[in-house]
Amino acid sequence: MQVDFYQLSRDPAEAVIPVIARRILEDGGRLLVVSSERPQLDRISQGLWSAGPETYLANDHADAAMPEVQPILLADACAAANGARHIALADGRWREEALGFERAFYFFDDETIDEARAAWRALSKVEGVSPRFWRQDGGKWRQGP
Repeated sequence: MQVDFYQLSRDPAEAVIPVIARRILEDGGRLLVVSSERPQLDRISQGLWSAGPETYLANDHADAAMPEVQPILLADACAAANGARHIALADGRWREEALGFERAFYFFDDETIDEARAAWRALSKVEGVSPRFWRQDGGKWRQGP
C-alpha cells in the first residue's frame, strides 16, 4: 500500500484534493475524503463542483441520500460507503483505518507537522507500506525528503 504525505505550504487541502480526485476518477477509481471538520468538507465539495459544468467532480457527504453512488464521498470517518479504494485525509490527522485502502493521501500543514512526522516514522516500519513525501515548490509538487 502506498501512503503519499503532502506537506501543504502554499495551497490548502481544499485546492489540492480536486486535482488528485480528477486523476483517480479518470483511472476509474473512487475516492473517500475524510475530515473531522464539516466546514472543511464543505469547502472541498465546493472546490470539486466549481471546476465548471463540463469538468465538475460529482461528490456528496456520507450522510446524504445514496452515498454509495457518489464517485467522491466526503465523510468524518474512514467508512467508504461508495466502495472507494483511495482515501484522502484532509485535516492533518492520520487514521490507522486508512491502511485498509489501496492508497492514502495524507495532507498536513505547519500546525499538524508533528503528527505527520510521527505517522511517517510509524508507517516506515510497517511491512507492505510505502510512504512517499511531497512538498510544494512554487506551483508544482516535488517528491523528496
